[in-house]
This record gives sequence, structure tokens and C-alpha cells, in this order.
Amino acid sequence: MKQPFKGFTLWFTGLPSSGKSALADAVFRELGKYGLPVERLDGDIFRKNFSWDLGFSAEDIKKNISRAVFISKLLTKNGVAVLASFVSPFQESRTLAREEIGNFIEVYTKCPLEECIKRDPKGNYKKALAGEIPNFIGIAMPYETPLNPEIIIETDKESIEQSCQKIIKYLKELGYLN
Repeated sequence: MKQPFKGFTLWFTGLPSSGKSALADAVFRELGKYGLPVERLDGDIFRKNFSWDLGFSAEDIKKNISRAVFISKLLTKNGVAVLASFVSPFQESRTLAREEIGNFIEVYTKCPLEECIKRDPKGNYKKALAGEIPNFIGIAMPYETPLNPEIIIETDKESIEQSCQKIIKYLKELGYLN
């Protein structure tokens, strides 16, 4: 008898505009080819639907991530591959995610701040640098670099396809994919 699929969470973290969502979307499409149950949790969409009541103070950011961790944990334990893309700037929150979820793989989308500013599709860095967005991560609030991510993707040096294949290879090595 075939073993049931073992759920896991790929937690994409990095500065705003570092490529988290684009990469998670590419991995989502790739995992779809395997016929697995896959869900995407994206920071912007998540805030709109689950955390509309929160602002961007450090405390509110932690609450938002805590909610995402809870949902990721539920999905993971029920055999779903979760691709969660959140800035999640605090090591404390990412440690909580790792401990709570269990089958957790941290993907750090490493990208220099200057490149993130150039990419900024929403113009948020420009607004933050002008003082229009308080607490903007990377400008007014620090991003704590992950201590031991399983995967580091240098999005300014690798293509999305290369990065996606790096993640798929890692999932195969762990036995999540055949």
C-alpha cells in the first residue's frame, strides 16, 4: 500500500521585494506537477483576509506570523505541502514556526537591500525612505537574518527556475518527493 503524503511547510523569508512570493509561486506550480495537495499562504493576501485588524508594529507583526504559523501547522499535519511567504523579520517568530509546525524548511531569499529597493513593485521602499511608511522592514525596522535556514536562495544571482529546482532537489533529498 502506498504511503500517504507527508505534509511539510516551506517558509520563505526575506526582505520585502527579495523574491519570496515569485519563488513560492514557481515552487507551487512545480509541486502541482506531482499531484500533491499544495496551499499558498502569501503575506499580502494573508493580511487582507486574516490579519486586517493588525498594523505593522513589532507586536502586530508577531501576531500576524503567529496566525500564519497556526494555519500552516494545521495544513501540514493534515498532509498538505504549505508554501508560506512572509517577510517574518524576527528570528523569534521563525523559531516558533519551526517548533510548532514540525516538518518545516526555512528558505531564506537573500537579496541585498539595494536590489530590493530597485525591484520594489509597490513603491513601498520609496515611501518608507521618504518617511511615509513607519516601521517598514529593512528601513525603519530591522530584518533579522536567519540563523540556520535549510535553503539560502540568492535571488540577485540565481534565476527563479534555478532556485525552484534547488528547492525541489532538496525536497527529494528529504524524501518528500519521489
